[in-house]
Amino acid sequence: MKKIHFILVSSMLFILLFYNEALGVNLAIFGMVLTGLISYCFQDRFVDRSHLVLVITSVLSCIAFAWYGDFVSFLALVLSVLFLQFKTQETELKMIQIFPLIFLNGFASLGRVLMFSQWLPQRKVSNNLAKKLIAYVLIPAIFLMLFFVVYSFGSDHFSSLFTDYKLDIDILHLIVIACLGFYISFSFWNYWVPEICYEKNSMLDNDFDTTIEIENQNTFSFLDLEFERKSGEITLLLLNVLLLIFIGTYNYEQFFEVVKTTQLSADTHERVNSVIFSILMAVGVILFYFKGGFNFDEKATNLKRLAKLWIVLNGVLIVSTLIKNSEYVSFFGLTYKRLGVYAFLILAIIGLVYAFLKIIKQKTNAYLFNQMVWYFYGTVLLCSFVNWGNLITTYNISVNKGVEPRFLSNLNFNDETRRAYFLENDLNVLFVHDPREGEIQSHQRDSFLSKALYYEFINEKK
Repeated sequence: MKKIHFILVSSMLFILLFYNEALGVNLAIFGMVLTGLISYCFQDRFVDRSHLVLVITSVLSCIAFAWYGDFVSFLALVLSVLFLQFKTQETELKMIQIFPLIFLNGFASLGRVLMFSQWLPQRKVSNNLAKKLIAYVLIPAIFLMLFFVVYSFGSDHFSSLFTDYKLDIDILHLIVIACLGFYISFSFWNYWVPEICYEKNSMLDNDFDTTIEIENQNTFSFLDLEFERKSGEITLLLLNVLLLIFIGTYNYEQFFEVVKTTQLSADTHERVNSVIFSILMAVGVILFYFKGGFNFDEKATNLKRLAKLWIVLNGVLIVSTLIKNSEYVSFFGLTYKRLGVYAFLILAIIGLVYAFLKIIKQKTNAYLFNQMVWYFYGTVLLCSFVNWGNLITTYNISVNKGVEPRFLSNLNFNDETRRAYFLENDLNVLFVHDPREGEIQSHQRDSFLSKALYYEFINEKK
């Protein structure tokens, strides 16, 4: 199959699935078909295990979206299918390049559609069937339509034979869906990769090129390497001292200072935000000093030791924050935001581990980003597969924390557990007109293609 065939098939499928429908099972089916087309038509390009893994995660992401239909499962589906397409078509390019290419093609496709010579087949019609269709169907149909218009003006009865019928089709909506489907299909199957992406791809390698390894290039033209090395040592020494003081005061405030319960939430959020910015800046410092020559500088022993100490101390700060977040959860129960803090801190620990490995194994800065792209993707997948709303509800009920009726009603996909708790505690009467119940009924009335299948397994509230 040629690109034009993929584009047309995908566009037609998009119209059939999304005309007069909302997002639901239809997107899962569309994602499954795209995954199937890639797997079947380009199976010769499946050269390593990562292709098979991406096929599996794409299928699972489609199932997750069909079940939940929320933003996280939508993001997981989109990333999975795009990662699979990119990994299959651009085997040489690093996966991290997909993010700027998605943004770039979002605009470029609008103009590239008009460059017909780049995607429409340029050849004469030699197939007898195609010639017959043009000669026996297309040309007579054009003349028939022209004369029909002429005759319609001359006889109202003749015109009424063909016009007194009404098709139940929203033409405007159909045109919009057709254009959107074509735009998405065109961008997916005929995306543009600028030549610079191939030229600069080597800069994203995990290992240094041999010609670069032996070079110690100055970061600043006005500073010699000796001054720059000493500057790095002084900077990291001072940062380590400052971080030690911060860890001491941070832990004292968290675990020893008495804080009013009403201020505990605000104080915890402020401290977590400080830790988030601290970790991001810590990684930035490592990337700044070990972007090139200092990875191989034999005189940079002290600089490397201080950098490793800096990473370890930031790890201690993360552990302190994890403990405090756990204490906060034990006081007030789980929420989406507190789970998000756990997710970020775990990713931060992984990032620091790879920053440590980068220094030890003398890797490029791109090594860290290349690894973290996959961990970020894995986090999105995990978030889309697990019913976090029900997990929060079950945990909070078991510890009797964070069980305010309005809070539980605002959580997603916890309806059976929430209803059972309300019924057990005589709260049902207060929430007969709970907006959440209205949302459930609304979802259950959706057509099949627009459904989130989760709601099909929720009993109607009596």
